[in-house]
Amino acid sequence: MIDGPYLVLVVVGVLATALMAGVFCAFSVLVMRGLAALPPAQGVATMNAINRAAMTPAFMVVFLGAAVVCAVLAVVTFVLWPREGAVELLLGSALYLFGAFGVTAAANVPRNDALMGHTAGTPEAAAYWPSYLREWTRWNHVRTIASTASALAYLLALV
Repeated sequence: MIDGPYLVLVVVGVLATALMAGVFCAFSVLVMRGLAALPPAQGVATMNAINRAAMTPAFMVVFLGAAVVCAVLAVVTFVLWPREGAVELLLGSALYLFGAFGVTAAANVPRNDALMGHTAGTPEAAAYWPSYLREWTRWNHVRTIASTASALAYLLALV
């Protein structure tokens, strides 16, 4: 049975990854659909504004904090190797670290940077916008699923 500070760490892992799953899900099913309904100039300008706003301490603490908790959980699990839940804990950590954090760094951020290079209202921005929406949202679905599965794996480690 997982208990003590290790239990607290796992619960924080559940909450952090579930919170990020909610953020990613909201983008996939609400924000990106709303932006897609706008004319390209407005969509590009709004997404660029969202990307600049995401660099605030509040969001970064949650996003990076979840990654740190997952990494710590993986290390502690390797060191302690509990009789129950070790596989679920390692799986939960890998899902978030690779499927959410890694995908963000490898897929979503480069697309955000490319979009930032376009000035809203230009023909180039309008031409890039449809592929940005499609690709960014596809990778965001991966982040949503990975974060959700991570939270579920951590929960399963507790039962």
